[in-house]
Amino acid sequence: MSAATFHVLIPARLASSRLPNKPLADIAGIPMVVRVAQRALQSQAASVVVAADDAAIIEACERHGVRALLTRRDHPSGSDRLAEACTLLGLDGDTCVVNVQGDEPLIEPSLIDACAALLAERSDCVMSTVAHTIDDAAELTNPNVVKVVLDAQSRALYFSRSPLPWWRDGYAAGITQLSDPRPLRHIGLYAYRAGFLRRFPGLPPSPLEILESLEQLRVLWHGERIAVHVSDLQPGPGIDTPADLARVRTLFG
Repeated sequence: MSAATFHVLIPARLASSRLPNKPLADIAGIPMVVRVAQRALQSQAASVVVAADDAAIIEACERHGVRALLTRRDHPSGSDRLAEACTLLGLDGDTCVVNVQGDEPLIEPSLIDACAALLAERSDCVMSTVAHTIDDAAELTNPNVVKVVLDAQSRALYFSRSPLPWWRDGYAAGITQLSDPRPLRHIGLYAYRAGFLRRFPGLPPSPLEILESLEQLRVLWHGERIAVHVSDLQPGPGIDTPADLARVRTLFG
């Protein structure tokens, strides 16, 4: 896929209940959101832009040569923030936009490229995302690990925090081993066509989305399709808590 075919947008919100001022958290002398943008700039994206809700994030990005724009503070989700960013940037409806989470300073650039390339190939889907196989039974039972099941065309059938799929015979006495084929862990990396991304905030939330607290279920609920790239690569650790931040800091020396 050529560098001119997709753009990376990174949503960044200053408020965080578990880690205050998370986008500005210092990682070896550089704010976390800047670290994320630096990784994204190693992909084939035509541009990388941080969509922020606070001037402090804008200033931090500009100090490090990262492009950033100010969006409203009241967006309920990162997707809503990026929808506004698409409008502010004047992106054409067919333009591919990759949503890279602002708390993934170790995101693999090749995963960004693969996610964008998949959407370009799949005219039957409005979004694409990424998954990898689960090799640890503890991950299957962890509600913080989102699972996904696919159809024959590698489109998402469902996402869940519960063990998915349920191996009737193998799990009858408890989950101590994994099925073959292996279950899939969903990676929170998304590519959208800008036109759909702008339309997304107007779609009513689905009951399943509310129950599972998984925004991507709104897409499936309304009859749209999400293509899934199954990768051999496992992403680096994201940052949600002070403990996560401490662990990632050690990786940057």
